[in-house]
Amino acid sequence: MAGEATDREKLVQLEGKVAVVTGAGSGIGRAIAERFAREGAKVGAWDINGAGVRETVETITKAGHTAIAIEADCSDAAAIAAAAKQTREAFGEIQILVNNAGIAPFVPYFDITDELWDQMIRINLKGPHLCIREMLPAMLDAGWGRVVNITSSSVQNGSPSQAHYVSSKGGVLGLTKALANEYAASGVTFNMVPPGIVDTPALRAAPMDIEAMAQHLPMKRIGRPEEIASACLFLASEDSSYITGQTISTNGGRYMGSA
Repeated sequence: MAGEATDREKLVQLEGKVAVVTGAGSGIGRAIAERFAREGAKVGAWDINGAGVRETVETITKAGHTAIAIEADCSDAAAIAAAAKQTREAFGEIQILVNNAGIAPFVPYFDITDELWDQMIRINLKGPHLCIREMLPAMLDAGWGRVVNITSSSVQNGSPSQAHYVSSKGGVLGLTKALANEYAASGVTFNMVPPGIVDTPALRAAPMDIEAMAQHLPMKRIGRPEEIASACLFLASEDSSYITGQTISTNGGRYMGSA
């Protein structure tokens, strides 16, 4: 029996924690929310897609775990403040934030309008900044917090017809490192997970031959949302307490960096 209890403790890594996952209505965000809930967290699942995020939470609660669905524009300061208030009223102070919400359209460089550029920066870069500003003070007061920003392997390798997207995610990389440095001694960590080619509804709608692209990856397959969730879980857990400002490239070997 003692052995079983020990195994259970190892499996439930976020017991007693309150987490917010933005963009939790489908794909990677949904997988992260579901995994965090299975690991004992009370999850605020946020998304502008109300139907999608309610479906995510229905799956979580039917499995016996705890989550709340909040329809919110995760790039709007007032909406973020309202969603955070609703999450706190349900579960208490927020200790873990995963900034996953974003858009990733394919548009040739000279076809990117000023409006589209500004929209990309507002959603993909300003949104995470606003979410962090909303939740960081309580993390600092508690001396413990985890911020995991979903960036993109395109920041490491580039991506044609996505200059605006890559620029926005590159900004998130810079934001993550700056805050990791500024708050390194606080007990709050800031890290990144850049997915590669992952099987999501957004990817399936993209103008590309996904299976052909997968054959160019060292692993010869596209990733699963659950694999991104596993990397996020590590960075949200106590196991990553001495890691900040870092990137876990979860992309089937697409990017290996230098020695």
